[in-house]
Amino acid sequence: FCYIFASPEVCTNSLIPGAKGDQGDYGEQGEEGKLGKNGPPGLSGVPGEPGLKGEVGPSGKMGPIGEKGDKGAKGFDGPVGIKGQAGATCDCGRYRKVVGQLDENLGKLRNNVKFVKNVVLGLKETEDRYYLLVKEPKKFREASMNCKLRGGALAMPKTNNINRLMADYISQAGLTRVYVGVQAQSKGTDGIGSYIYADSTPLREFAVWSQEEQLYSTSSPATNVSCVELLNTGTWNKVVCETPLFFICEFPKSRRRGRGGAAASAL
Repeated sequence: FCYIFASPEVCTNSLIPGAKGDQGDYGEQGEEGKLGKNGPPGLSGVPGEPGLKGEVGPSGKMGPIGEKGDKGAKGFDGPVGIKGQAGATCDCGRYRKVVGQLDENLGKLRNNVKFVKNVVLGLKETEDRYYLLVKEPKKFREASMNCKLRGGALAMPKTNNINRLMADYISQAGLTRVYVGVQAQSKGTDGIGSYIYADSTPLREFAVWSQEEQLYSTSSPATNVSCVELLNTGTWNKVVCETPLFFICEFPKSRRRGRGGAAASAL
């Protein structure tokens, strides 16, 4: 096209745009672009529910023996005894010195027996039984056999008083847990198992399971936690029977041997 302006010498060529055409087809999808920068971290999520209770870990090494405590204060003097009857006069002068010496020796013997029971053996006792804490880590079956070889059995806390005595025994020794004579028995025909004492008697009304055991307990004891440990708090926990632990033995007081017979057997 040629437009002629006022001057005959000027001429220009230019394209006049036409009407808008139809929309073309979409092209093929291009290649994936490069990853952009990491965005800012999001908000913290809601905490999840607590997981299941894990298995009991292996026993740690025994800590060092603590320092000897201070000597306790002297106790109060006991009441004065009743005045005895006057003795009969006789010609026993030469025997009095011998009898006095025998009394002195008997007193020393009693002190020695008391020392053996309370210091050397560290025994605790009730009206009819002795209790001995054995500081030799053993598996449950080995601990039970060890008590039998000593002439007793694994200690069975059948009452609250006995359970408390044994828990205090553990605390005074600086320990946290020991085996006692409670374990799971085989399931019956109904498929339900239960826990019994070492002498095969049922627990009946008395049992001091910890709050965790009550929370996670089931109607049937698990085979891998079918033994029981007593904590120094006085509560019971189920434990794997292959775990080496210290343990407490009990010994009946023998009437034939006298009050010192069980202590001598335990030693």
